[in-house]
Amino acid sequence: MPRADRLVEMIRILRDGRLHRAEDLAQRLGTSLRTVYRDMDRLIASGVPVEGRRGFGYRATAAVTLPPMNLTMTELEALHLGLAAVAQGGDSELSAAARSLSGRIDAVLPEDRDHPGGWSFATPPLGDAVAGFRHMSSLRAAIRARQKLQITMRDASDPMVLRPLRLDYWGRVWTLTSWSETTRGFAELRVDRIAALRVLPQLFVDEPGRTLQDLEAQRLAST
Repeated sequence: MPRADRLVEMIRILRDGRLHRAEDLAQRLGTSLRTVYRDMDRLIASGVPVEGRRGFGYRATAAVTLPPMNLTMTELEALHLGLAAVAQGGDSELSAAARSLSGRIDAVLPEDRDHPGGWSFATPPLGDAVAGFRHMSSLRAAIRARQKLQITMRDASDPMVLRPLRLDYWGRVWTLTSWSETTRGFAELRVDRIAALRVLPQLFVDEPGRTLQDLEAQRLAST
């Protein structure tokens, strides 16, 4: 499993708020204990809200805050991706200002870390985050309207028909939780890896086995 995918999967495991031993994470991810320690150090250094230590375990903590105000996930997304877009733009002065502001935000975030890249320039790459941002409006609208989507991922040639259920934000990665009518199962997709998205005219209603409550029940049963 590529490191970027492994880090995202690790965040998905930790987000239940429970304490996870490194040995258990290594077994679930099919990697070594040493790799789990390195990955966890990288997540913590990059600002992902995770706490713990070797020999004790790790768990996700509360959402990131910027003193003296608390940020909603949508506000945090707007701040992060807004800086990302400006930093990637052609205006050198604005790009420098975005990087400077990134460093100032990094200095006041509550997590202790020494990642040299700054808050807005941690894993995953900025370009990916900005690329995924163009889909957010369509995804939110489809979730509210309960409208089916046809989505093609970057690493797949065939599209999937999905029932979008929820957007989640973890460690600068937005994921879409959905029911896939193509695979007949739940799917969690990284928004930054969506290559093409088309809103379909069909609507959907809750059906047994295809709701968020069913997904949570499956997760509880597997722990």
